[in-house]
Amino acid sequence: MKKLAYLLLLTITLNVYAQSPWTQKKGEAYLQLSFTTIPSYSTLFGNPEYNTERKINDNTLQFYAEYGLSDKTTLIANLPFKMVASNEVTSPSITPFTTEDSQSSLGNVQLGVKHNFYNKKWLISGQLLVEANTGSYEDASGLRTGYDAWTLTPTIIIGRGFNNWYIQGFTGVDIRTNEYSSAFKLGGEAGYKALDWLWVAGFLDGVASFQNGDFVDPRNNRLTGLYVNNQSYAAFGFKLIGEFDKNFGANVGLGGAFDGRNVAKSPAISLGLYYKL
Repeated sequence: MKKLAYLLLLTITLNVYAQSPWTQKKGEAYLQLSFTTIPSYSTLFGNPEYNTERKINDNTLQFYAEYGLSDKTTLIANLPFKMVASNEVTSPSITPFTTEDSQSSLGNVQLGVKHNFYNKKWLISGQLLVEANTGSYEDASGLRTGYDAWTLTPTIIIGRGFNNWYIQGFTGVDIRTNEYSSAFKLGGEAGYKALDWLWVAGFLDGVASFQNGDFVDPRNNRLTGLYVNNQSYAAFGFKLIGEFDKNFGANVGLGGAFDGRNVAKSPAISLGLYYKL
């Protein structure tokens, strides 16, 4: 069941691939290259929901890696490359503040460590991720590729594997600098081996902002909804994971949201390839 952990793909949120309690064996590595797209959107969740000024495209090419420092301790790296664009205005009656533009640059790079504390049928692991302030912002268009903050994310992860299925869950906190609000994180996932080479999985994932930060988003950034303060969501989705052989495989996923605040009201679609060393 250990290899299940290497295949898991979370499709909706931005940067969370490592929500599995399983660790790599010493000297082993897992590499994944994925592409996630939130197709052209113009509506953001809110109370009430509201429109962006222009139609927005949000694409991410992401390289994720794990390396076993020991059988219980795994190093993690996540390198996102963002490709965002603002297009035509959402209403012909709008006199826009923002410009039509596109931007391609780094998102928030993550480095971290995961350690397994308990492994008696059920696994309990702790994880600590540091997310760097490596995104960019262009005010004329309002396009942002990452939070203007450093983020520290401690997480507790619990899971168990059975004959042909697995279950896992996690909880943690995003602690952000630069007067951004922190957020509570909670999620779970279950998967079933439908064929010898195919896994089918479903997940739930939620982020709730504490709304305890004083960061004021630039006006143009608010008009795009990209990486603004006080984002929250309750998400769901499914994945298909195909194993070509014991080392190489692919995954595809679709995620959406039940509700949210300041996030796109549009599904996220992901495609990925992985390789185990």
